[in-house]
Amino acid sequence: MTVYDFSARTIDGVEESLAKYRGQVLLIVNVASRCGFTPQYRGLQALQEAHAARGFSVLGFPCDQFGHQEPGTEAEIAQFCELNYAVSFPMYAKIDVNGEQAHPLYRFLKSARPGILGTEAIKWNFTKFLVARDGSVLARYAPNDTPESIEADIRAALG
Repeated sequence: MTVYDFSARTIDGVEESLAKYRGQVLLIVNVASRCGFTPQYRGLQALQEAHAARGFSVLGFPCDQFGHQEPGTEAEIAQFCELNYAVSFPMYAKIDVNGEQAHPLYRFLKSARPGILGTEAIKWNFTKFLVARDGSVLARYAPNDTPESIEADIRAALG
């Protein structure tokens, strides 16, 4: 399996196959609007702008499982991202990343790249997964790993 075997609902409510990103390098991130890491949106957007022409995209997946830090509706989330960070990368509908209701994509990502000591659970908002052009999961980054700190890995994946 690869990330291309999954689909997700966009923030506008359209079910979309991730196969549309086949051949691209992806950075998949569970995001939240009211988190101490929320300013990372700025760095994520900078990565999008810097590398999109080379076949790169950030994919944002809002999640409200950590401290109720993403309480808004999809429309409110989209508006927040646009007004505060000029986000142009694809955003998806709010999902769960842990537990019985975890989105199948996140079950796959966590299984492919477990965290510290082999734990699969996402610990907090802004956990990041770097995906190769072939849809395999290259790396997992902690919430405190800034977008800027992983840019060299993104460049390497882009070739």
